[in-house]
Amino acid sequence: MKQTVKTRSGLVLVLPTPTEDAAIAAGIAQDPDTYEPSALELGMMRRPGRPLGSGTKKQITLRLDADLVEKFKASGSGWQTRINDVLKSWMQTQA
Repeated sequence: MKQTVKTRSGLVLVLPTPTEDAAIAAGIAQDPDTYEPSALELGMMRRPGRPLGSGTKKQITLRLDADLVEKFKASGSGWQTRINDVLKSWMQTQA
């Protein structure tokens, strides 16, 4: 009897038998382009995540006119930073 695993999405996966698993492992071992990391190397790996921010910003919700947002977005990535820079510049002129 084949061993199966059901995923959270409901998909049923059929696991290889020990004989099939050994054949797969042997094929991997013969492939010169394959590298299997050690347990130590696996332990040192971490998933890439979102880079840490400066820690000086505060997340808020702000409603802006749609045309204003589209204009900033049209200028490419970093549009939120540019809005922040414009607001900082305005604040400095008001001092």
